[in-house]
Amino acid sequence: MQRKRRATPRTAKQIKGDQAQELIAAYKAGASVYELGRRFGINRRTVGDILKRHSVKTRYRKLTAEQVDTAARLYEQGLSLARVGERLDVTADTIRNNLLKRGVKMRDRHGREQ
Repeated sequence: MQRKRRATPRTAKQIKGDQAQELIAAYKAGASVYELGRRFGINRRTVGDILKRHSVKTRYRKLTAEQVDTAARLYEQGLSLARVGERLDVTADTIRNNLLKRGVKMRDRHGREQ
């Protein structure tokens, strides 16, 4: 019986100096943390960490009524909160909060209504 090899831990990509300033400027110009994550090849949370480290006030992205309608439709069709969030470029929590405000019944992890 062979042992399973452990996955080699990946090193997080470091953004420093000029790149960090470029990231901050793009954020202040209106780019989302998701867009910046894709552009710089880092996670959106890392973008947030960089902004926080440089004392940049972050903005909360609100969904329009039309986006909430779309989110409700996609969720009711069976997509997960995470998948709906990916399509609308926001977190699953943002989707969940907006759907709860709208009165949409949430499912558990097995797809059953709660």
